[in-house]
Amino acid sequence: MLHLIKARLVQLVFVLFLLSILTFTLMKLAPGDPVLLLLGADELVVTQDNEAALRKELGFDLPILVQYGQWMMNLLQLDLGISYIKGKPVLDELIARLPTTMELTVGGLIVMIMISLPLGFLAAKYPGRWPDHVSRLLALIGASIPSFWMGLLLIYAFAFKLQWLPSMGKGSWNHMVLPSLTLGLAMAAVYARLLRAGLLDSLSQEYIRAARARGIAEWRVMLKHAFRAALMPVVSVFGMSIGSLLAGTVVVETLFSLPGLGSMGVQAIFQRDYPVIQGYVLFTGVCVVLINLLVDLSYGWLDPRIRQGKGDLS
Repeated sequence: MLHLIKARLVQLVFVLFLLSILTFTLMKLAPGDPVLLLLGADELVVTQDNEAALRKELGFDLPILVQYGQWMMNLLQLDLGISYIKGKPVLDELIARLPTTMELTVGGLIVMIMISLPLGFLAAKYPGRWPDHVSRLLALIGASIPSFWMGLLLIYAFAFKLQWLPSMGKGSWNHMVLPSLTLGLAMAAVYARLLRAGLLDSLSQEYIRAARARGIAEWRVMLKHAFRAALMPVVSVFGMSIGSLLAGTVVVETLFSLPGLGSMGVQAIFQRDYPVIQGYVLFTGVCVVLINLLVDLSYGWLDPRIRQGKGDLS
């Protein structure tokens, strides 16, 4: 496990280095000029002197490699720069908006678990019967509806027609119900089918038949033996779909006007706020690598062979 952690930390440094080059290059190639945008936002008469002064202040008059070198030196000191629009440190903005994104992510995962576990268990327990058919139908519907359309349907039903829940913004806990449902329903459709397939595969193994032959209760066989083995493919897919999960938070936060990292990234793109965009991309890259590290470490708990050194995760 220690070797795995070291390898993932090296991977994290490599990923951050590639992301820094990619994001810095794309920002320079992106259409639009943030200098002209800032001058227009301040309602100044755009003259050559004003433009030249602002370019010098932002360091845009320096060669590209020098700009990248200065940015990397600041990055090594955890200085992600200053937002062009708000004039605040990017790191402070990320930290301020992180709790909202974390609340949405946790809420979406709770919804996903509460829906996918019963559907997956029932479908595996009664394959080819009506619980399995209902699970397949719900999974097909959930996987076919885009997140933004699902969110609009929930807003129309629960906020506009029934007026049970608020439709946007952040305040009390009920502001997170509809966003969490929107994010979790899309994931539940996928993981319910994965769990069903994993359980059916586990229940066909010899050790499951041996456990049943020893008279172990069926619920214990399902939960203690089959369920843990069935989680392996589910956890693997979850590690690979972290990027999709973060993209889902961007859509949901924008739709429900939540002040999270995703909506911050979208606003920064429209405003050509390059430091914020670069900070957001690097931060999400760190999250993806670290979550995949946790996923890899969880294999040792799910599979004793890996914990005992008989498996290879590197």
